[in-house]
Amino acid sequence: MDAQKEGLPLKPRFSAQHPQPRVGLGLLPFFLACAVYLLVQNYADQPSWVSALLKSLPILYLVGFLETARPDGGYRSLLQGALLCSAVGDACLVWPEALLHGMAAFGLAHLFYLQAFGLTPLKPGLLLPVFLVLIPYFRLLLPHVPPHVVWPLLAYSIVLVTMLWRGLTRGGSARWGALLFLLSDSVLAWNTFTHRVPHGHLLVMTTYYSAQMFITLSAFQNPRLKSH
Repeated sequence: MDAQKEGLPLKPRFSAQHPQPRVGLGLLPFFLACAVYLLVQNYADQPSWVSALLKSLPILYLVGFLETARPDGGYRSLLQGALLCSAVGDACLVWPEALLHGMAAFGLAHLFYLQAFGLTPLKPGLLLPVFLVLIPYFRLLLPHVPPHVVWPLLAYSIVLVTMLWRGLTRGGSARWGALLFLLSDSVLAWNTFTHRVPHGHLLVMTTYYSAQMFITLSAFQNPRLKSH
């Protein structure tokens, strides 16, 4: 039966700008897990596997939450791979001596995101404003970075910036997720290598969890409805 011909109201299609109610409700455990970690970590004196688990739990929840998204040419699976690598990176960064392992895990996560976002349309012009902001930042940061970390950090930064470029090109919530990821990592690097930022850990983790959430939500958006 053709609902339009019969005068019946048409069921609205899901759009990128208006997520389905079930998606919002499905994120409630994610927000709860984030809140639990942010509250508990204030009382954690030493790194522990409990802290690592609580820190990774919101990201692991997003892996399962993506199962409710419709398959889209492997996009969902690539996001899940990125989130799993991110969870490993989260656990590693609980211990300062595992910094390089954490960077490697997050670098692999960004490669998964790059594969998911794709290389079309190319839009190379989006790289210019990114570099205009980041080059002065790195010139201020690098003198404070230990020598054995400089090259891994540069390699990671290139992958991160490329992920940002492709996220901006994809549009929708992926754009905001990529931007928040860059903000989170920038504050983390400054907090780690130069000066402590007031409430820096809270800022890093809230922007980081938000970034992962927005990228996850891109799997629930219609790719034909990208914003430009």
